This record gives sequence, C-alpha cells and structure tokens, in this order.
Amino acid sequence: METQFTPILSLAGGALIGLSAVLFMAFHGRIMGVTGILRGALMPAGFEDWSTRVAIILGMVVGPAVYLLLFGAWPVVEVPASQGMLVVGGLLVGLGVSYGGGCTSGHGVCGIARLSPRSIVATLTFMATTFITVFVIRHVIGG
Repeated sequence: METQFTPILSLAGGALIGLSAVLFMAFHGRIMGVTGILRGALMPAGFEDWSTRVAIILGMVVGPAVYLLLFGAWPVVEVPASQGMLVVGGLLVGLGVSYGGGCTSGHGVCGIARLSPRSIVATLTFMATTFITVFVIRHVIGG
C-alpha cells in the first residue's frame, strides 16, 4: 500500500483542527480532547455541557456529508484492515487513552499548545509507537 502525501490538504486540515481547539478553549474554557467530549456526552454533567458535546460529535459525523455536497462524491477512505482488527485496534486505543490520560487530539493539539510536559511526553510516545508500528508492518512483516 502506498500512502499519498498531500501537504496542502494536510496543512489546511491541521489549521482547521488547531483553530477549532483555540476557539473551543476561548469560548468554553476547556480542552477539545475528543475522548473527553465523547465521555461527557455519554455521561453528562448538565444539559448545556451535554448539548455542546453532542454538537461537536454531530459536526464530526456530518462533515463527510458537507464534503459530498461540496465535491459531489464521498471522501475516499481506505482501511486495509479487517473488521476484527479494527475492533482490536479500537480497544487498544481505548486502553491507551485510559492509561495516558487523554487522546491524541487532547495531548497532541491542546496539550502541546499549553506546553504541558505530560502531553509532550505522551505525544512523543504516540509518534514513536506509530513510527515503529509502520516500520514493522511495512518492512519486517511485509504488509
């Protein structure tokens, strides 16, 4: 499998994610970590908090429909893994989020922006693990 490098789209996506995190912090005074938002939507502390979290989740779900309206086709997403592997991967990510005190968006985008030492270490750990995993799958196993 060959991965396409799309620097302009990646830069635009990263800028939009960063802008949304800054605006969420400015207007709500909270970090925009997706895991925390999902957890709060499932176990709400109050209606206003719940409605904000649900709005963010709906925005993530509706995003591909907006793409469809703008470009006339669904975004192409290729996942070269079985459903079983996706389930195992999801469970491992959930476990990592629990032990790591947050997800990649919370640590990588918001935590590093706040110069949080814990988030910097967590993000370096995420990245090192990703590099090692890709190397092993592509060059050792030959996937």
